Amino acid sequence: MQRTGIVNYHVHKPERQAFQLDAGGIVGNLISPELLPTQVSLTDMRTSGRPLRFDPDGVEFLKALSAICNFSGDQWKGTYEHELAQLLTAKIGVREVVIFDHTLRVDDPKATRKPARNVHSDYSADGARQRLEDLLGAERAAEWSKGHYAFVNLWRPVDHPINSAPLGFVRPSSVDPKDWILLDLIYPDRKGQIMGLVGNARHDWVYLSRMGPDEIAIFNIYDNRGLPSVAHSALDMVEDPTVNTIRKSIETRTLVRY
Repeated sequence: MQRTGIVNYHVHKPERQAFQLDAGGIVGNLISPELLPTQVSLTDMRTSGRPLRFDPDGVEFLKALSAICNFSGDQWKGTYEHELAQLLTAKIGVREVVIFDHTLRVDDPKATRKPARNVHSDYSADGARQRLEDLLGAERAAEWSKGHYAFVNLWRPVDHPINSAPLGFVRPSSVDPKDWILLDLIYPDRKGQIMGLVGNARHDWVYLSRMGPDEIAIFNIYDNRGLPSVAHSALDMVEDPTVNTIRKSIETRTLVRY
């Protein structure tokens, strides 16, 4: 089924662009580079006859029940991380999983972490190599670099099915390499680097309608053996205007070794 939504693409500029996070020392304060709101056509994978597979598409939607239904506090982390490590091992065949970040997002102007409304992927090649060393240390990172490693994200709705601002993905096969641009992430205490996506009419956008807490999206961010990075963004759209639930989600970032 085809739907439409609005996404915010990045734009080509002669100078390097950047996001400033927690700008001015204010948690949640974000200064963004120029973005271009664009209406895109979406394929709902709930009804599509073209299935997504993590390999080769870099993204897949799965049924994934969890024992955790309340993500407040920290007591859930051990159980949830064990579930995700088992899922990644069974689904994509990894032999080691390092879980290093959970981000709870709420689509509310007052929320500290809101849905990311820019089309992006979380690491450039240089950013991924630096993050590998940050997480593992230089010696262990050098060991991992001799083999096959990747950064893989897992995204799950929280509390209720997603009615607004669902997470959408661009099939990598529809992306031209020239569509990607480097973006700096400037934090108060460090600097990172991600990839932003510039608009292209060929982009094939997909999402899963009314995705619920018993479902999960796994998607590739960086792979040192060449599985494509997947551009993604929250979509400005509403499934059912009579439903007033607020979009809540948890995104988990992992480093995996195959």
